[in-house]
Amino acid sequence: MTDIFAMTSGHELWEDTILFSENCSWKAGPFLAEKMRRGNFSDWERVFVACVDGKIAGFCTLSEKDELPAHYDFSPFIGFVFVGENYRGHRLSGQMLEIAADYARSIGYGKVYVMSGEVGLYEKYGFEKLGEYKTIYDTTDQLFVKSI
Repeated sequence: MTDIFAMTSGHELWEDTILFSENCSWKAGPFLAEKMRRGNFSDWERVFVACVDGKIAGFCTLSEKDELPAHYDFSPFIGFVFVGENYRGHRLSGQMLEIAADYARSIGYGKVYVMSGEVGLYEKYGFEKLGEYKTIYDTTDQLFVKSI
């Protein structure tokens, strides 16, 4: 059984998600863990955690901004999309993307964005590539959009 929870600080899975993200195989995981520890989220932003049979299997976020420079007005962004190796291949990313997009719609947004270097992942979930953009980290990533 898969459950996906939209969390803010204080949620019963908040600390466990910090530990999961801190120790995951993805280099961005510890950055999310630190962001969660510091409470660097606005009142409407969320961390989504996917649990399979009661165990944390993945996470993503919905936030106002991502790695684009401030002069771009795209918002909100689904970010930090990660699924643990043991849970891949079951479209868990798609389920989290859908729940995050549903939440964005519920608070008044008509589109969601994703920045990623992945090729072929977001397109299969209905995202369209807008182009390649220089990031605040002086790298280039793809920007995807989906109308919700």
